Amino acid sequence: MTIKLIAIDIDDTLLDSKGQLLPSTIAAVKEARDQGIKVVLCTGRPLAGVQHYLDALGLAGDDQYVITYNGAVIESIAGRIVAKHLVDNVHYRQLTAFGKQHHVPFNVLDADSTIYTADRDVNWVTVVQAWENKAGLLIRDPDDLPADFQIAKGVFVGEGPQLDAVEAQVKTIFGRDLYVVRAATNFLELMHTGVNKGQAVQDLAAALEIQPDEVMALGDEQNDLPMFAFAGTAVAMGNGSGHYRINSDDYF
Repeated sequence: MTIKLIAIDIDDTLLDSKGQLLPSTIAAVKEARDQGIKVVLCTGRPLAGVQHYLDALGLAGDDQYVITYNGAVIESIAGRIVAKHLVDNVHYRQLTAFGKQHHVPFNVLDADSTIYTADRDVNWVTVVQAWENKAGLLIRDPDDLPADFQIAKGVFVGEGPQLDAVEAQVKTIFGRDLYVVRAATNFLELMHTGVNKGQAVQDLAAALEIQPDEVMALGDEQNDLPMFAFAGTAVAMGNGSGHYRINSDDYF
């Protein structure tokens, strides 16, 4: 079966170990695009954090797509929303309260790529996160924001052992209502319960009338496993987290 859609994670997949986009990668993506293959960047980053990569790859227009916030938003690169699944204000408040109670740094991203944190002592990971994603960083308590404020993604951040200590508890408390995933050593992320990269790729493929065996997925981390479970061809990077196992029943 011919590949018609390639879903690519960004960090340590599209980018090399130094966070660079190699000329050979740019050439390969452009060759695929010129053959009519949809090349879709699938990332936990907001749109502002991927726009410069889209530009470098020559991906633009209303017939090319991007998946951001681990699948919370699917849109054309021209800005047409295909699907958006946000977390309500109640859960935003509960997550913020958990972070404060357990002294775990926490921030959220809205659908416009802005990062908010209620932490007065802003953790270095949040600062780097805002810089890498070219996102604004605002210090706000939940009461400072509108009552209907929703988030695309919540993120507990910090050193690996700090997140290791609360990961199981976070999954126990919030796992029934939200999708919880350890996206990397320094990131424990929470999204709408219907959100993951695999579901987003599945929804986009269905909208484009592309079958699962016509989809290739490339990634390196735990949050890439759902799209591996959906795609007919899954490519795990050599530097990836090989101890994670794929179980499609966990996702579909």
